[in-house]
Amino acid sequence: MPSTPVQSASNAPANDAKPADAKPAAKAKKEHPSGDRRFKKIDIAMKRNQFQADALIEVLHIAQEAFGYLEEDVLTYIARGLKVPLSRVYGVATFYHLFSLKPGGAHTCVICMGTACYVKGGGKVVEALQDELGVELGETTEDGQVSLLAARCLGACGIAPAVVFDGNIAGKVDSDTALAKIKAWENEG
Repeated sequence: MPSTPVQSASNAPANDAKPADAKPAAKAKKEHPSGDRRFKKIDIAMKRNQFQADALIEVLHIAQEAFGYLEEDVLTYIARGLKVPLSRVYGVATFYHLFSLKPGGAHTCVICMGTACYVKGGGKVVEALQDELGVELGETTEDGQVSLLAARCLGACGIAPAVVFDGNIAGKVDSDTALAKIKAWENEG
């Protein structure tokens, strides 16, 4: 007598084993509760790195690229995703000058404050820009046009003092050169 295979519960087709409402729940888990699609970029980066804690800097870069800066809820989301303490995520985000916890201006001016740059006039450049813009280091002008930042070292000691204007490094910058660049930005907008 031919035997018919008996289908056990473990061999049953997946469609029979799941409740009808399982698909919407799975879809909801893939999307951030806020509905903000920028979190998907963070998810992809974490998944690509297998949710390993050593991917923290890469994930922070992607998050800042997506959001423009690192909000508290973004830091919390990354900490949970990588299963690392929020204090570690915050510590890394505040240690490196390329990360910002505040929204930046339309333009950024980063002055190197390393030893060589400071000795060759970096401090004077900072003072002149602070006076002109009416902000301190780490702040953005009220109109949101310029963020004034400092770096511990840009690694460009041979061209000290170095300043990064919107991502482009300039060497041997004095106060007048820096002020001229800022005024050119003001005239653009």
